[in-house]
Amino acid sequence: MIDAHTRRARRKDARPSELLSAALDLFVEKGYAATRVEEVASLAGVSKGTLFLYFPSKEELFKAVVREHISGHFASWSEEIEHFEGSSQDMLRDCLKSWWENIGATKASGIPKLMMSEARNFPELGAFYQQEVIQPGSALIARILQRGITRGEFRPMDLKYGVYMVMAPLLFLAMWTHSLDACCGPQARIEPDKYLAAQLDMLLYGFGAGHPPQAPANLSNSE
Repeated sequence: MIDAHTRRARRKDARPSELLSAALDLFVEKGYAATRVEEVASLAGVSKGTLFLYFPSKEELFKAVVREHISGHFASWSEEIEHFEGSSQDMLRDCLKSWWENIGATKASGIPKLMMSEARNFPELGAFYQQEVIQPGSALIARILQRGITRGEFRPMDLKYGVYMVMAPLLFLAMWTHSLDACCGPQARIEPDKYLAAQLDMLLYGFGAGHPPQAPANLSNSE
């Protein structure tokens, strides 16, 4: 039989995870500015003082949420890319699938929407998100695209904007899921599997080695 001391120790060990889960729920539901640490503590079933034992500020709590639910995946994804043996098309397909399963289909997909709407008011968080999520995530996608180019599976491209072309549909899906999809009924609903399959088809058609390279038009010079 587990004694009271052991139960308290287990409860203490679980608190950081419980606090991060509660914080994710509230940040996604209310946004960063409107979420109060007292609410996070209450939802997690602890006092505000207990929360501050683990996370000294709301900013540090938010950073921990991002690391736990988003950037914490990057190391394993990097390892998968390093040892992937299939085609670069299959690698890109796995990339979209893994993003959806680990982030898009979870409550963590509300974090990109939060950053898009609030980063300007909290530039220090915007800089953190850029360094912790955008840059390493972009680097992983760039590795996939460069692999495809090197192997002759993708045509040469400007990698910076190739990365954006992969990221943009994922960001759109996350924002749509936490905005219009949640309030406009079935007619506004996007089926993620079909959407990502369509996006992958468009990406591979555009990246395909069988299409002649052509520099994209510079819109700023168009007449």
